[in-house]
Amino acid sequence: MSEEKKKESKLMDWIKSIIIAFIIAMFIRAFFVEAFKIPSASMEPTLLIGDHVLANRLIYGIRVPISGKIIIPISHPKDGDVVIFRWPKDRSIYFIKRCVGVPGDVLEMKNKVLYRNGKRIKEPYVIHTDPHIYPRNTTISMFKTLWGSRDNWGPVKVPPHEYFMMGDNRDNSYDSRYWGFVPENDIVGKAFIIYGSWTFHPFKIRFNRFFKLIH
Repeated sequence: MSEEKKKESKLMDWIKSIIIAFIIAMFIRAFFVEAFKIPSASMEPTLLIGDHVLANRLIYGIRVPISGKIIIPISHPKDGDVVIFRWPKDRSIYFIKRCVGVPGDVLEMKNKVLYRNGKRIKEPYVIHTDPHIYPRNTTISMFKTLWGSRDNWGPVKVPPHEYFMMGDNRDNSYDSRYWGFVPENDIVGKAFIIYGSWTFHPFKIRFNRFFKLIH
């Protein structure tokens, strides 16, 4: 075999390897694990801006890519899970929040305290950065929700096949209080680990957050 043909053969082998690796990566991304970057402070202190997380796409079932329709159900989101999902108002946008209500749950918030089925929920991961408490009949639009105010709303029952999501940074989270429930088909997966954490403005690498499990 001539040198020229050997070079062509090596080039073809290289191209084939790249194509195969790309197909495998897309398959893994579609059905098993996907990476996401945290863009906002809504899940502080659990997740910080610049955290890079991995989501288990398989845990809630095998789905049709893009549509999210479940082919083979495996499990369902549970109260307390940190979930990545497509925003129901624009499915091209991904959100990450904590699941606080599953189908059939009755939720209510009184003076920033969340109640599920009449019982106060223990939420050690939640923070409040604004001491002001907005009453149910608040007139300030940015703090009005579908069922009351940011801090006082409900009771509301979670419909079948839908979920209620909220950020851990309760006073600084745009979540189900404002735009409603998340259909099960819009759920992408469960966030389970931070594999890296850094910011560019200012530049900072948070090594202490690498490989930290998400609870």
